Amino acid sequence: MNYQKIDADIKFDSKVLTDVAEALEPFADQMFKNRQGRWMAVVELAHVERTEPGPEEDKAPVVKVRVVGIEVAGDEISGGRLRQTQRDMYDRRTSGGTLFESEQQSA
Repeated sequence: MNYQKIDADIKFDSKVLTDVAEALEPFADQMFKNRQGRWMAVVELAHVERTEPGPEEDKAPVVKVRVVGIEVAGDEISGGRLRQTQRDMYDRRTSGGTLFESEQQSA
C-alpha cells in the first residue's frame, strides 16, 4: 500500500488504561525513587485521534496515540534482549540503500 507522507506532529494521550497501570504497578516504587532511571519495555500504541488544521491555519496536522499495552523488562536478561531488539529495529529503519536492503530483497 502506498501512503502519502504527511509531516504530522505526534502527541501522547495521557489517559492510562487499567491494563497498562497494572503492568507498571510492580515498577512504580522503583520509578518514583529513581529519578533518572530507564526501563526497557515492549509498548503497543493505538491511534486515538487526529487533528487536521483548516486551510487558513499555519499548523501541522496532529495525531494522538495512547499506550494500550506495555510489558516492562523485569530483569537484566530481558532488558538486554529488548535493547538488542531495539537496536535491530533501529538498524532496519535507518538502513535504506544499504546492505540490509539487499538482504531483504534476496530473502
